Amino acid sequence: MGNALRFLYSRCCKPTTAGGSHGVPTSDDGVSALSHDLFQFDTTSQVPEGLSNHVVSSKKAQANWYRKLLDAWREAKPPPKTPEEASRFVVQTLKRHQKADVEGLLAYYGLPQQPSASGPTSSSQAVKFELQTLPVDLKAVPDGDTITVYVSTTDPRESANLPREVRLAADQRSKACAAKNHTKANELHKKITNSGYRFNNLNHSSFLYYLLKLMVTNTVYLLNNYRFLNLQNQEILARKYRIRLRGIDAPESSMPYGKEAKAELVKLIQGKCLRVVVYDEDRYGRCVGDIYCNGKFVQEVLLKKGLAWHYSAYDNRVELETWEQEARAKRVGLWASTNPEKPWEWRKNKRQGN
Repeated sequence: MGNALRFLYSRCCKPTTAGGSHGVPTSDDGVSALSHDLFQFDTTSQVPEGLSNHVVSSKKAQANWYRKLLDAWREAKPPPKTPEEASRFVVQTLKRHQKADVEGLLAYYGLPQQPSASGPTSSSQAVKFELQTLPVDLKAVPDGDTITVYVSTTDPRESANLPREVRLAADQRSKACAAKNHTKANELHKKITNSGYRFNNLNHSSFLYYLLKLMVTNTVYLLNNYRFLNLQNQEILARKYRIRLRGIDAPESSMPYGKEAKAELVKLIQGKCLRVVVYDEDRYGRCVGDIYCNGKFVQEVLLKKGLAWHYSAYDNRVELETWEQEARAKRVGLWASTNPEKPWEWRKNKRQGN
């Protein structure tokens, strides 16, 4: 695993030089990774191997994007220097291509999503913060509109807000595990869990995928918080968040199409790292946010497949209403029924004992 980490570091962080009129920026961010890959493409005509995990089009189509991006990069005076500039550059250059591909390309390099490539336009409600999650496991999805996610404490926002007692407990647990003092390690793990954190165990492929993503976006924080990554056991100290999908209401599990809604959500996000844009917190302490996975806006998929209602009482975005109406017109999912029961009315009747 140490060799894998060194490989990822050399791939994402080592300053490089390349041909072309501009060279490669040396800053450790998605801009340098993008420019490096563009000039590599100029030499090899090969796109990055892992890109196909983030986009929907073929390798041939990907090569076409990189050819366009490389030509535009050379013509830009000056070329993009910040993540925001690089993001606008990608969106503008590939504006005629599929939205899912553009979003996936931005996500691959850890670049911010632009309004034209990030799903529906936001309502007047302001964004509170964003989360980049660890891969989601099966047990994290209780129904079609709620998920539990974990965010690594090597993330800049989490690192800055990590409670001192959790930091100390994590260090002490690491020492207890090294000394094979399992009783002490279990006690400390329980303390960490009760504080809203846990050590996530990832399989080999998920761990490497996460490390690569982290190297591209948050290299400095990864190196500063290396002790919270147990490379031998592939553990990552992470904070727990419960997320309520913003703007939709899926059928409850015991309602018609409740199981189908949950199954579709699992299919979309299981084993994937998510981007969560958080706008609010509900009365149950859950973060209310938009979910993006590999270039897909998750709420859009659920609405178009007829597996959720637009929750118009809490969200006035026109796009969500349009996607629901499209599903109604096609009579897909729950709209195959003549008069499907609304989830909020079902819950109200249940509370009243009807």
